[in-house]
Amino acid sequence: MGTNRRYAHRGDARMDDRILERVSRDGPLHTLTPDELELEEHPLTITPRPEPVRAWVRFGDTPVRVDAEALRWTPRAIGIRFRVGERELRTWVWASAVDRHTAR
Repeated sequence: MGTNRRYAHRGDARMDDRILERVSRDGPLHTLTPDELELEEHPLTITPRPEPVRAWVRFGDTPVRVDAEALRWTPRAIGIRFRVGERELRTWVWASAVDRHTAR
């Protein structure tokens, strides 16, 4: 039996979702600390239209790349939101952990 080429992306997306749900149980979602963000020293941009992005986040010791939306940013960090199953999660990550041009 072969694979369904027409809808293969749906199977891939379901697999990615299952992996993300498993990884999210490995530990707490990491976020940058106030000392790392330095919001009092850097300008903060809050967008009225979140931008789709791909971002590296970490649950416990496990890094995983997620489809997310950039909600706010400084020159060094980006505040994102993403879904794990029914949960909406938000975190701050370093700007270098985000790719604004290849959201799936």
